[in-house]
Amino acid sequence: MGLDDKIKNAAQDIAGKAKETLGDRKGDDELKAEGQKDQAGASAKKVGEDVKDVFK
Repeated sequence: MGLDDKIKNAAQDIAGKAKETLGDRKGDDELKAEGQKDQAGASAKKVGEDVKDVFK
């Protein structure tokens, strides 16, 4: 996994956590769900990159 990918995934995860927290505080279920989706996407990308690293 390249450093750029790690940074992008971390940024997506942080943004997702922020959206989820904001949505929770405001009672906005759509924003909260979007934040959770962003976090799941970042996690999936990380797993994919880790698998690619294993087979290098």
